[in-house]
Amino acid sequence: MPRIVPSQVVQFIATISLPEHNKLVRMNSVDWAALSSTLELVDQIPGELLTMTGASYASFTQAKEQIKNMLDNWRANQAAGHDRDPFIFTLSQNPLAVIRDTLAECPDESPAPSTSEFNFVSDSDLRTNLRNDMGAINRALSNGEWKAATVLAGSVIEALLLWALLQRSSSDIARAAGALVQCGDLKAKPGADLEQWNLNEYTEVAAKLGIIRAETAAQVRLAREFRNLIHPGRAQRLGQTCDRGMALSAVAGAEHVARDLAT
Repeated sequence: MPRIVPSQVVQFIATISLPEHNKLVRMNSVDWAALSSTLELVDQIPGELLTMTGASYASFTQAKEQIKNMLDNWRANQAAGHDRDPFIFTLSQNPLAVIRDTLAECPDESPAPSTSEFNFVSDSDLRTNLRNDMGAINRALSNGEWKAATVLAGSVIEALLLWALLQRSSSDIARAAGALVQCGDLKAKPGADLEQWNLNEYTEVAAKLGIIRAETAAQVRLAREFRNLIHPGRAQRLGQTCDRGMALSAVAGAEHVARDLAT
C-alpha cells in the first residue's frame, strides 16, 4: 500500500467538483464516491503528519464526522426510497473545504515519535533534517527498501560526523589528520574544507579525536563498505547485493554515532 501524505489528499479534494449557487454548496450534488474516497485517504495518513493546531484538528475531526453522517444518512434514505438530504454549507465551511484547508497546514514528511531526537545538534534546521532522514530510514526498513535505508544511513553518518568535527578547532583536526597519514590509516591528508571530505576521512579523524568510540568507528567502517557495494560496478565484481543485514548494519552505524555524540 502506498504511503498517503497530506498534500496528496489536498490535491485529490481539488479534483472534486463542488457545484455552488449563491456561494452555497448542496452536498448531495457532490459525487458520493468522492466523499467516501476522501475519508478513506484521510484515514491512511500517518498520525505523525497531522501536526495542525488544536483548533484546526477539532475542525478537521468535525468535518470527517459530518461526511460520515451524510453518507450514513444517504444510505438510509436510499434504502427507504427517498432522495438524499441536501446538507447545505458555505463554500469555505463545507466539510471537504475544511479538510483540505486543515491538511494544507501539515507536512508530508515527519519522523515517528520514537525517532532519535538529536537534541545535541544546536542547528535546528539540521536537527529537523536529520530526524526526517531517520524517519525515512525507519520507513524504508519497514518496507524492505534495503538500498534506500543503507544510502540514507550513510548520509546521516556523514552529516553527524561533519557537524561534530565542525565543533572542534582546525588545529586539532589538522594534527589528527596528520597523525593518521603518518601511521597509514589515511593515504593523504584531507583538505581544509571539511564539507569536501569523504566518509572514510570523517570516520578516522573523528575516531582519532575521540569523538566516536572505537567500536562505533568499526561499525561505521562496515556501514561505509556496505554503502560502497551499492555501486553497480563494484556490486557486480564482488557478487553482492544490498540486503536486510547490510541495511541494518548501516543503520546501526548511524545510531551508534548519534549515541556517542549525545553523551
